[in-house]
Amino acid sequence: MRFLLVNPYYPISETPTPPLGLAFLAAALEEIGAEVKIADFVVTPYSKDNLKLVVKGFKPHIVGVTSVTMTFDNAIKVVEDIKSIDAGILTVMGGPHVSFCAEETLKRYPDLDIVAIGEGDRTIADLADAVENSLSLETINGIVYRNGSDIIRTKPRKTLADINLLPLPARHLLPLQRYRALGMAISMTTSRGCPFQCIFCVGRKMVGAKVRYREPRKVVDEIQYLATLGFKQINIADDLFTANKKHCIAICDEMIKRNIKIKWTSFARVDTVSEEVLSKMKAAGCTAVSFGIESANKEILKTIKKGITIQQVADAVHMCVKTGIDPHASFILGLPGETHETLKETLDFAQKMEEIGLSYGFHLLAPFPGTEVREEKEKYDLQILTDDWSQYHANRAIVATTSVSRETLDDIVIDWETKFKADLDKMGARMKKGEASEEETEMILNLERIIILYDIMMEELIEKKGSWSSNKKPLSPTDVIEILAGHIEKSTNHTKDKVFNSLHYIFEQGTIKYSNKDGQIRWAWAE
Repeated sequence: MRFLLVNPYYPISETPTPPLGLAFLAAALEEIGAEVKIADFVVTPYSKDNLKLVVKGFKPHIVGVTSVTMTFDNAIKVVEDIKSIDAGILTVMGGPHVSFCAEETLKRYPDLDIVAIGEGDRTIADLADAVENSLSLETINGIVYRNGSDIIRTKPRKTLADINLLPLPARHLLPLQRYRALGMAISMTTSRGCPFQCIFCVGRKMVGAKVRYREPRKVVDEIQYLATLGFKQINIADDLFTANKKHCIAICDEMIKRNIKIKWTSFARVDTVSEEVLSKMKAAGCTAVSFGIESANKEILKTIKKGITIQQVADAVHMCVKTGIDPHASFILGLPGETHETLKETLDFAQKMEEIGLSYGFHLLAPFPGTEVREEKEKYDLQILTDDWSQYHANRAIVATTSVSRETLDDIVIDWETKFKADLDKMGARMKKGEASEEETEMILNLERIIILYDIMMEELIEKKGSWSSNKKPLSPTDVIEILAGHIEKSTNHTKDKVFNSLHYIFEQGTIKYSNKDGQIRWAWAE
């Protein structure tokens, strides 16, 4: 059984990390003896021809594509291209988008055969086993599938009670070096589940209301392994890392005991942190905590069932600053009940917290399939302006309330983006004058390098420009990088010096390498 898993394209501006969900699915498939390949089109260029090369080389029996709402259009394009390449390949899609509009999706897109609902680890393994042994799809819990002209939903699948039984994510199948070259973090989880009921989120429906924890020792074993991969930071991607004080502290104590030196971040709620917990996290290497605050208006917080108070927000920010952890917050604009007055209340509060030490950003409400705010939009006096899924990236307004228009919401975010860009431009100007701080200089250089390297990746310039004959002997690594930079610079809008510096950085990092055999230079991304 050969199973191809696909990560569809989404932009670098979304700060991608190696796809953890696909790595979990791949591990579940490998555990039952399937041969698995992951095609990651976030850090490699997508085209039907490139997909065809993968399919012809691997010859998969099943292709599985993941998607969130924002990436659904790209994901379904992969499915359609797969069927045009080989109509006999079984196609399956999973993720939070299709989990809540499965029948509708299958009816509209005939090239999609199956939708996997919710947690997919066991579902995908059962599917591979059923196909290999010619068993009926009806025996697989947790899927919706096409049977002729009928759409059939099987019995729901219960969430796995003990997530310690899951194999570690198959990260060896991911293009880790590309993410590392871009300076992205690597992610992991210590638990699954969310007990809260926010009306704009599907987390609780996807992974269950009961939080299931991994054993702290196993968590730290994984952290210790990830620390050897050369990433600058680990993101703990739990819905709520601090949900259980005892579990959180046990993980931190084990990290301190083993003297693991790696920076990491996590998500938290303002009502689940304390000085004790934050101090322990800081001692274990945590550098930043992200809070979803959403609004500064107490009535909106009540409407969206957030279950926090503004005083708790202020207290959490103060505790983070006191313990040396950077607090970050996200606010959602355009929530039910939003008015010009509530927007000002939120903006004023964000600026007040910024003076204390909070960094923050804005998202605009995206009413995803499966969310209460979408399913009961009339109750919440919300106008959903589009079902163009590609617009569900939360950076531009796709909703309006009775009091607040799309244009008003967009103007706030555009103003914030403009201010952010102006701040970067000022940093860049200070850097040119030699007046920038070390931190500012590093930020500007990192951003420039990410842009250059991403262009090199997506234009396949290492592959296209990284091979030539040379009679010069010997050549130092600097010489070879200099020649490569000259070749690549002609195909980009970047200067040769900046290309050289970026290539030299990732060569030193070990993410690209070259061979020199019989005067033939060949560059490649490291495995």
